[in-house]
Amino acid sequence: MKLIISTIFCLATALLVMADDLTPAQIAQRTAVKCNNVIYAGGKTSVCFADKFLTTAATETKLPILPAFQTVKLDSDAFFESPFTVISGEDTFRFSDKERTNLRQYLTCGGFVLASPGCSNPAWDKSFRAEIKAILPNAEIKKIPMTHPIFSTVFDIRTLNLKSGDTTLLEGVELNGRIVMIYSTEGLNDAANAKGCCCCGGNQIRESEHMNVNILLYSLLN
Repeated sequence: MKLIISTIFCLATALLVMADDLTPAQIAQRTAVKCNNVIYAGGKTSVCFADKFLTTAATETKLPILPAFQTVKLDSDAFFESPFTVISGEDTFRFSDKERTNLRQYLTCGGFVLASPGCSNPAWDKSFRAEIKAILPNAEIKKIPMTHPIFSTVFDIRTLNLKSGDTTLLEGVELNGRIVMIYSTEGLNDAANAKGCCCCGGNQIRESEHMNVNILLYSLLN
């Protein structure tokens, strides 16, 4: 299994490659934080989860974050090359045995997952919860109070407002005192900013872009 990139690893790598005969663009590419958008369950993936928050995060924090998702297969070695992964989609699905194994290793070895269904799809929500239960049988997906530091890592978010006008809470999975996954039933997809997406976004959270920036930074700092 390839080493999962952490913030410390990125900084250490930056010091090493500076001695190489590389252009600034090549150095930036090598040391930048990558974010996965996975292909899973026989070809499912998401075109309706916007990557705009990556550019916002880089602008706000000055960290070297690549501005677009890296599309990788969940059952591949390349999946482990990023510390942060987005999983989304619609309708029922089931991970393969290899995909389950990879995701379990990823979450227990320092990786972080941000997940939500496309268009608030209830079938995907049910399938995802069942998969997490199978992968991490002793873990729970729990509600996260708005007092948690994840709501103020970059942007100060006091309330999560839905398109319907209601409010909601995020859910998460914690392993060894660290949140390793954030989940939203309604959606953090920011579908309006997703290129090539015809999805209405469902009842998604209005603060999606800023919330995703906070989640990314929390994952890199914890």
